Amino acid sequence: EVGSIIGKKGDNIKKFREESGAKINISDGSCPERIVTVTGSTEAILKAFSLIARKFEEDVQSTGGPGSPLGNKPHVTLRLIVPASQCGSLIGKGGAKIKEIREITGATIQVASEMLPNSTERAVTVSGSSESITKCIYQICCVMMEASEPFISHFISISK
Repeated sequence: EVGSIIGKKGDNIKKFREESGAKINISDGSCPERIVTVTGSTEAILKAFSLIARKFEEDVQSTGGPGSPLGNKPHVTLRLIVPASQCGSLIGKGGAKIKEIREITGATIQVASEMLPNSTERAVTVSGSSESITKCIYQICCVMMEASEPFISHFISISK
């Protein structure tokens, strides 16, 4: 699936880098899940995620993946890697913040209860249309900035 982000001869990834202004790196194929790292200003990160999510949405539509034939946009799923130390802020007291993010964005968002193996990070799964995913990532970035710890956005295992 990450192949469609890279594109033929790297054309797509190059275009996404140019259009967003973000640095976008993709891990080599040696691990079971390819990791896409997006760094830059909040605006650049959001633009990059928007382009990537739209590309996956197009891929799902063209392959007849999950999504209603009634004109609804297909769902795309991204897994973000977030520092475990910031997950409490993301969830909020009694789950209030994550509920607010769901309501504002229309995206489905789940924070893994366990840390990733050999890591101090947790996976955050975000699903929805490309627009709702982009809004959700914006909200996550805002929470991370409020928590005042540097945040580099990674995501893994994009599924259709």
